[in-house]
Amino acid sequence: MLNQTKTSFGVTLNVLASALFALLFAYTSLLSSLNGEEVYGWRIALTFPLLTLFIVANGYWSHVMAMFSRLKAEPYFWATRLISSVLVNIQLWLFLWAPSNGYALAVSLGYFIVPIVMVVVGRFAFQDNMSRLQKLACLFAAIGVTNQLLASQSFAWPTLVVCLGYPIYFWLRYKTNTNNLGCVWLDMLLSLPFSVYFIVSDGYVLQSITSSFSLLWLVLGLGLISALALAFQSLSAPFLNISLFGLLSYVEPVLLLVVSVVLGEVIHADEWPTYIAIWLAVMVLVLEGVLSIRKRPYLT
Repeated sequence: MLNQTKTSFGVTLNVLASALFALLFAYTSLLSSLNGEEVYGWRIALTFPLLTLFIVANGYWSHVMAMFSRLKAEPYFWATRLISSVLVNIQLWLFLWAPSNGYALAVSLGYFIVPIVMVVVGRFAFQDNMSRLQKLACLFAAIGVTNQLLASQSFAWPTLVVCLGYPIYFWLRYKTNTNNLGCVWLDMLLSLPFSVYFIVSDGYVLQSITSSFSLLWLVLGLGLISALALAFQSLSAPFLNISLFGLLSYVEPVLLLVVSVVLGEVIHADEWPTYIAIWLAVMVLVLEGVLSIRKRPYLT
């Protein structure tokens, strides 16, 4: 019963995190007076100190110190950290830029495709064995990709950035043994100079403070939502086995799709086969996750 309670708590935290990320996706419509770079700058500048507090309060500072130790001991570790920071910060910027620039659906589709690409990366980069259900999911995904290429001769570039960029980022984390909060913290630290530059160079929020605090409060809300989403997602992990954590990763793209439609974007007739095929692929992976969870239902 205790293990079941822990699992339920972990599920609640993870779903709350996905809901907050979707809220963040929609929240950018309230900041339409800012360009994507300034919104990104404020998100990093406000999230970083809150993330630092979260890491210290929950005893994860050793992860950060381990990163600094490796920076001193390994000559090429700096290069991998710079690449990692660039990869993830492109995603953070795109996540905030897309909803206000007509690419919310493209980004949500990218998030749907990411799990399938991860399966393929695991197969070819790490020689992971693919199950029958994973092969079936890849077949559905291939049908969706083919339809999209026939319909428009290309994917929207935000879709490609998401579905290819995140797998490369996670592959790099795996290869460099940095799959922890210390890596996330260092990625954000390295991006701070750029975020400050965007805040100061555009300066819309700073200039508006003298006449109205309303925009400042909206920006502070952005940082709070971002930090809470990251914290809830991180807190949920210890209470969930890997299969359930992976299964819950599909909640966010579903919510992003809903937000995209609410913001006024439309799935055109020639795009429906693509979405249906990708959703079928996701459903197959969800089925595999459910079957795995039934074998190992609770965290031990």
